[in-house]
Amino acid sequence: MHVLIVEDEKKMAELLKKGLEEENHSVSLAFDGHEALEMAQALEYDAIVLDLMIPGIDGYEVARRLRKTGNKTPILILTARDTIPDVVKGLDTGADDYMTKPFSFEEFLARLRSAARRGSAPRPALLQVADLILDPATHDVTRAGREISLSRTEFRLLEFLMRRAGRVVPRNTIVHSVWDSQEDVEENTLDAFISLLRNKVDRDHKVKLIQTVRGTGYTLRDTTKTV
Repeated sequence: MHVLIVEDEKKMAELLKKGLEEENHSVSLAFDGHEALEMAQALEYDAIVLDLMIPGIDGYEVARRLRKTGNKTPILILTARDTIPDVVKGLDTGADDYMTKPFSFEEFLARLRSAARRGSAPRPALLQVADLILDPATHDVTRAGREISLSRTEFRLLEFLMRRAGRVVPRNTIVHSVWDSQEDVEENTLDAFISLLRNKVDRDHKVKLIQTVRGTGYTLRDTTKTV
């Protein structure tokens, strides 16, 4: 499960991230409302954990804007605001569940699983571009039937590009979505990971799928198909 945690208290965010990663989930962090909206619109998540009292745009407005734009990703509100009007308002904005702090991590996991099972917009079981196939559920990647072993970051980068196959994705959008926002990403880090992916995905194949768009970013496309 790929989860976006929106929490401005960095210690709490890191604790949630660590706990979810120990359960073999992939986690991204956002620390304010604007960042949360950008990330939720740029990358597909299985669930969003949303604090209400965050800088910029508050959690209520984040949930409202996501639903207004048709984003159906399950939202679990996790907040210190515990009055009935707060709960009602949170659910009325489109959240799927509401938890208050302090909380049991076991209950949090159960609530998150329950929210994620309700699902968002239908997503393909497999992603495929030409003979490159990626399974988001099992993290299996093959090209021409041969298995490709990827690190966690390589997999997230490849999945991100495959979900936008044929579209040119700006460099800053890729970095902002694939790497956690609290990480200090060097300017050439993206280029280094693209090089690693090319070595594993394209090196032994005549058709090169990962393309550089100079001055803009990258795209992944089947170049044998006419546009």
